[in-house]
Amino acid sequence: MARNNQRRTHKPQPPPETKGDNVFSFVTPTDFVALPSEGRFYPAGHPLHNQDVVEIKFMTAKEEDILTSQALLVKGIALERLVESVLIDKEVPASSLLVGDKNAILIATRITGYGSEYETQVTCPSCEGVNPYKFDLDEIKSAPLITNTDVAKLTDAGTYIITGLTQTEAEVEVRMLTGDDDKKLIHRLETNRKHNLGLPPLLEQMKSFIVSVNDNSNEMYLDSFLHNLPAMDARHLRKTYTALTPTVDMTQQYVCTSCLHETTLEVPLTADFFWPE
Repeated sequence: MARNNQRRTHKPQPPPETKGDNVFSFVTPTDFVALPSEGRFYPAGHPLHNQDVVEIKFMTAKEEDILTSQALLVKGIALERLVESVLIDKEVPASSLLVGDKNAILIATRITGYGSEYETQVTCPSCEGVNPYKFDLDEIKSAPLITNTDVAKLTDAGTYIITGLTQTEAEVEVRMLTGDDDKKLIHRLETNRKHNLGLPPLLEQMKSFIVSVNDNSNEMYLDSFLHNLPAMDARHLRKTYTALTPTVDMTQQYVCTSCLHETTLEVPLTADFFWPE
C-alpha cells in the first residue's frame, strides 16, 4: 500500500471538455498505488514487471454497481471485477496480480470511494466485548520487502531460494502466488477432497508455491519430497515463505472502549469494508 505522500498524489487531469455553457464530459481523477511487490515477482512481459506503482481511477457509481451485483457476489468475483474496473492499464489482468498487490489496490480503492475512516465491530481480546471501532486506512502501508536473508536469496527470475532446512538440508526454490494461483489451489483441494486424491491440504498448499527442490522440478520428485518432509523443515519453509511474501501491514493500535485494554490488531476486513451501510 502506498505511503500517504505516495498514494494520495493524484494525476493532474485536464478540465472537462466544454462547448458553450454545456459540459460534455468529465474526467474521473486517478491515484497511484505503491505495490508491495515493487513489481519484482512479475515475469518479463507482464505489464507490472519491475513497476513499483500502478495507476487506478477513483471509485464511481459503476464500481458500486459491481459491489452490489448479486450475480458477481454469488460467484465470488465481485472484488476481482472491481479491481479490473479501476485499473487504468487494461492490459493488467486482475487474476495475475500478486495477492499483496491486489490487497493494496483494494484498500486504495476503498479510500477513494468511502474515505479513509473505516468503522466496524471489533471483539476485544481481553474482555471479549463487541464494540464499534474506527480504523484509519491511511495508516496502512506496504510491509518492508525482504530481498535477502541468511536463509533466503532473491533470484534474477523473481523467485527465492530458501535454505536452512536442518533435517533435509535441501535448497527450495519458491515463487509468489497470484490470485489465479489461489483459485487453482482451492479447486485442486476440492477435487482432492471429493476423490480422496493428491497431497494433504497443507502439503498441497506448499506445493503450489514450490518451483524446485535442489534444482529438480519434476512433479513426482516434489511430491516425494513433500510426503517425506520432516515437520521441523516444513515449519521452517512455511514460516520463511510467509515472511518473504509481499503484503500490506494491516496492524493498527486498538483501545477497547469498554475495558480500555490496549493492543495491536490486524484491521478486520468485514462486510463493512466495501459495504459500509
